[in-house]
Amino acid sequence: MNKLAKVLPVAVALLAVSGTAFAQDGGADLYKGYIGLGAGLAMAFAVLGGALGQGLAASKAFEGIARNPQAAGKIQTPMLIGLAFIESLVVFTFVIAFFLQGKL
Repeated sequence: MNKLAKVLPVAVALLAVSGTAFAQDGGADLYKGYIGLGAGLAMAFAVLGGALGQGLAASKAFEGIARNPQAAGKIQTPMLIGLAFIESLVVFTFVIAFFLQGKL
């Protein structure tokens, strides 16, 4: 395992720069691949973070409602507003990622 831990970062670094090493034009368009990779990663992290955030918010709100059912109205409205804000951040990330893909 120790040898693999030393070789893996070097192999990843070599793969990252191999496009410019074998490109005939000097890798002038190499940044386009990184834009696509960044857009894909941004969408993946936005979905992951949004899903985790919404799940935790709903879970805690339902726990609060279960402990005190009379406070359901006071808990439900802020929860829905919070879920809308979390979802809007995911949508903004999708919009930015699609703009980045337009630059390819």
